[in-house]
Amino acid sequence: MDVQKILSAVAIIFALSACSYKKSAESVFPGKSGADAAACLGQAIQTRFIVEWEDGKFTVEKSSSADKFEKEFIVPKLNEIRFVQYDRTFQVETAKEVRASGYSDSWGQQMIKADTLWAQGIYGQNIKVGVVDSYVDTSHPQIRPRIAVNAAEIPGNGIDDDGNGVVDDYYGARFVSTPGTNPTTSSHGTHVTGIIAADPNYGDIQGVAPQSQIIPAQFISDDGRGTLGDAILAMQYAVSRGARIINASWGGSPCDTSLKNAFVSLQDRGILVVVAAGNEGTDIDVSPTFPAAFNVGTQITVAASSRMDFMTYWSNSGFNLVHVAAPGEDILSTVPNNGTAYMDGTSMAAPMVSGAAALLMSARPTATAVQVKQAILQSVDVTSGHQFKVNTRGRINVQKALEVLTRLVP
Repeated sequence: MDVQKILSAVAIIFALSACSYKKSAESVFPGKSGADAAACLGQAIQTRFIVEWEDGKFTVEKSSSADKFEKEFIVPKLNEIRFVQYDRTFQVETAKEVRASGYSDSWGQQMIKADTLWAQGIYGQNIKVGVVDSYVDTSHPQIRPRIAVNAAEIPGNGIDDDGNGVVDDYYGARFVSTPGTNPTTSSHGTHVTGIIAADPNYGDIQGVAPQSQIIPAQFISDDGRGTLGDAILAMQYAVSRGARIINASWGGSPCDTSLKNAFVSLQDRGILVVVAAGNEGTDIDVSPTFPAAFNVGTQITVAASSRMDFMTYWSNSGFNLVHVAAPGEDILSTVPNNGTAYMDGTSMAAPMVSGAAALLMSARPTATAVQVKQAILQSVDVTSGHQFKVNTRGRINVQKALEVLTRLVP
């Protein structure tokens, strides 16, 4: 057989292989039968669908039924769609407010050595962090100067001035399809934001990266409920606004396919995602919770350390899936209505790491998310008798992390 015949035979084989798989509505929406919904504790929203497109974007679509959605939406756009899943509600695990005394109010920032970078003029300048969480009080005097305003939007006019699909997102955006009934505004998102970026020129709190910029993207209602689709839209929005870091101080999702795909998409775009390990006191290597257990390449999952530099008894752990510890006990930060409060939780530990990452990116703007993660994980403090049940066995030290990052990115 001559060369031309061989090449023709090979071409036929490849053509047959390419035709052996034909995309179908069932292949992109495998959970339509309801089996997937049953496995997810029956929390599927039967009229809302998370659509992952072939170009990497996500949308949340509505229809009166799955059959109608398949016929009228999926089939006509089949070649453009990668995956479809029912949207789902879940109760978001959050932190608890506590009363503390007897220690410095900035003990966490001091323990991770953030002040050593401040002394070098490194404050997180020019780094945007997406706080994908509950309500953030952008009117708080220590928060307002740190909000990355969307100058292309005119606030309060009810118009999507910049054409990004979000109306009036001057101070951030809200993706809450399950508003809830709690009359009390959640303090969680504002507290997380203050840990990262509170401006000390206007109050008592100094965030870890007090000149970084925050992009609020709310998906958690005041009663602590959220949906997978809203979380994905919120993360996608923050990245579209220039966030290099996403802080995800939440967990509790029993269904993970679309959410993990979204995390992988963030990885592909070079975004660092910092996730709270959770507060059940369990080993997530054995009993995984999401998104903490995804272990995506640009993800850092964070356990909580105490004032005495031990693992808190309530923090989730895992030698494989939890990467580092950070201060998460008795953390003073901002809350709505110009206030401050102490809170406990891995929700407080995660923004310590997000703030540290913002400092590192500010010091080395060309560093990638992978390099920043590497620097943080390779520089933890491991004290005899205080080892943590995390992959690195230690608690973050941003001073040492900068030394590592300087070697990685001279």
